[in-house]
Amino acid sequence: MTRPPIGRVPLLCVVVFTIVWAAMAIHPRDREAWVLENLLIFATVPTLILTYSRFRFSNRAYVLMTVFLLLHVVGSHYTYSEVPAGNWARDALGLSRNHYDRLVHFSFGLLFLRPLRELVLGDGHGLGPVAVAWLSVANIAALSMGYELMEWLAASVVDPGAGTAFLGTQGDVWDSQKDQALACIGALVALLFERPRRT
Repeated sequence: MTRPPIGRVPLLCVVVFTIVWAAMAIHPRDREAWVLENLLIFATVPTLILTYSRFRFSNRAYVLMTVFLLLHVVGSHYTYSEVPAGNWARDALGLSRNHYDRLVHFSFGLLFLRPLRELVLGDGHGLGPVAVAWLSVANIAALSMGYELMEWLAASVVDPGAGTAFLGTQGDVWDSQKDQALACIGALVALLFERPRRT
């Protein structure tokens, strides 16, 4: 059985992502933190490529996932608390910290709601719009919580020395809760732009 050719949009997403990832892999600020942050990339991107012939997301979903992964790649290169754009915004707006990580957690909800909806719910399986919306946001909340738990385990078990840079809490004891809340808010905003799946 021949493999179907990859579509133009997914192919462009792979090419753009690969170029940016390769550039950001050169001399990251903290190599240990970079490796921990890229565990997500090492698991997600090959899975998307290897399963393309069996399950295809819409072109919109591929673009949304790529944008999110690019934001993540930039954060992993600098460490989230030291991304230059976040430092600029902190200084320009008189903020108490670099909020780039907050932007990425919000973006996870905003940009991954559609891909998760397509993966888990497909066409909705006969569910009403309220149930589909609820389950879509619940998926984001569950994955956000799972990521926070993974961060904690990786920082405390895999590499305690890289833990502070990896977690990027910047002294905020409620960092994990705020990150999860922002992911849910991003998902709620994404619901405003939802429509039936299209390629």
